[in-house]
Amino acid sequence: MFNEINVSTAFVFLSVFLALYYWYRRPKNYPPGPRGIPLLGFLPFLGNYPERTMYKWSKKYGPVMSVRMGRQDWVILGDHETIRQGLVNQGNSFSGRPLIATIDQITEGHGILLIDYGDWWKRQRRFGFSTLRGFGVGKRSMEDRITEEVAYLNNAIRLHDGKAFDIQSILSNAVSNNISSIVLGRRFEYDDERFKEIMARLAMGYHTVMFNKFCSTIQHFNAICRFNDPDTSFFLQILIFLPACVHLPYFSRVNKKLMEDLLREIVAEHKSSYDQNNHRDFIDAFLGEQKAQNGTDAFTDKQLLHYVRDLFFAGSETTATTLRWALLSLIHHPKKQEKLRKEIFKFLGKEKIPAVDNKSYMPYTCAFMQEVYRYRTIAPLGVAHMTNEDVNLNGYSIPNGTTIFVNLWAVHNNPDVWDEPNKFKPERHLDDKGNFVQSNHVIPFSVGPRHCLGEKLARMEVFIYLVSLVQKFEFLPDPDATDLPDIENGSYGPLCAPKPFKMVARVV
Repeated sequence: MFNEINVSTAFVFLSVFLALYYWYRRPKNYPPGPRGIPLLGFLPFLGNYPERTMYKWSKKYGPVMSVRMGRQDWVILGDHETIRQGLVNQGNSFSGRPLIATIDQITEGHGILLIDYGDWWKRQRRFGFSTLRGFGVGKRSMEDRITEEVAYLNNAIRLHDGKAFDIQSILSNAVSNNISSIVLGRRFEYDDERFKEIMARLAMGYHTVMFNKFCSTIQHFNAICRFNDPDTSFFLQILIFLPACVHLPYFSRVNKKLMEDLLREIVAEHKSSYDQNNHRDFIDAFLGEQKAQNGTDAFTDKQLLHYVRDLFFAGSETTATTLRWALLSLIHHPKKQEKLRKEIFKFLGKEKIPAVDNKSYMPYTCAFMQEVYRYRTIAPLGVAHMTNEDVNLNGYSIPNGTTIFVNLWAVHNNPDVWDEPNKFKPERHLDDKGNFVQSNHVIPFSVGPRHCLGEKLARMEVFIYLVSLVQKFEFLPDPDATDLPDIENGSYGPLCAPKPFKMVARVV
């Protein structure tokens, strides 16, 4: 009996030793970093803002750091130079996308934002760039569409008659109309029921489709489950950091509620009125490519639906969130708002419509915009990358198939680059003569082959919307609120958005 106990005890100790050895071991020359606890890794210790936690860890482990998440090892790139070395200098090797079970269940490998790097993705990317440019992105014709929409937005703001209101829904509607004019060939009135339904379905895209049980009422597409919703963000982080949870009963059940009929009605309308000599929008251009490819698997109806959903997410949600941070900054810094308005009045007056060409004459406006991008990074960890082959970075060996995250928040808050990074100071982007200084250390759209497809459109929108709004309104805090809205912390999740807030827009 005594010998049997000794053997059993030895077996238990050996099993524990082997389990711990397997857990804590790393490949040869692998980046250092925290391992956490068995099975969960460092997931329980991330906190609400993983980018900030990872920045603290990087001070110990360096700008190339591995972190055990569940049973996977991620590599986090934590400073500007390292991100450039990886995503730009070795761009093709770092341009993959990891397989995320909850996303793959929905997309089945379609779309543009989250599909893996390769010839198929390159064809879709080339098509997207050329088509968007063909419909005015980066050109004066797109500016005209944006300024037209700004007029509708200004009218909607005036309807509040100087009373406190939450601008989120009408601002998101306005920005979504810009991408709608390119993709669907038209804009919608803000109270159009069909528009609300389209936007609601699109907003419930890849990440939020699994959380529709939390959405009992849809009054505006902004009101449904979104990235700035605490419940959505919490469960979404579970699925990102512990993807195996997608197989659990609850997550699996709600994740499989794929909207197979997403946009089918609109696509059917386009097909019925399609004219190969007159492409009205992105959908028409895609249908034309579909006919030219003669039924190949690259330009299918399913690919069209997911491509459109990607364009709406990338082209509306992120821009609207940036503008809300800008408005919140105006409320918190009335003197900077007045300085911005003085520059706008100096070069445009109260009535002249702003154009992107005005940027060169408006240095403080450009500095203000760049500081918004830096101060509140809306995608703190960017979008996940994956290595396509074995690579070497900063002397470390990173195997093929490794998930890579870039800590954009850390780049924008590096005290070695930015004096008092936790403060909003547009002046930091001006030289001694008051000229605007473009910074390579502000990279809100990421860098490399997989940087944001809609960057040009987003920058154009943010400039025209911001200038137009400040030209027409003074933005003030809600007089009934005891404190200013929180500007230090946003919602946690893939997008960092302001928490809901009200403000007053007084006509100037």
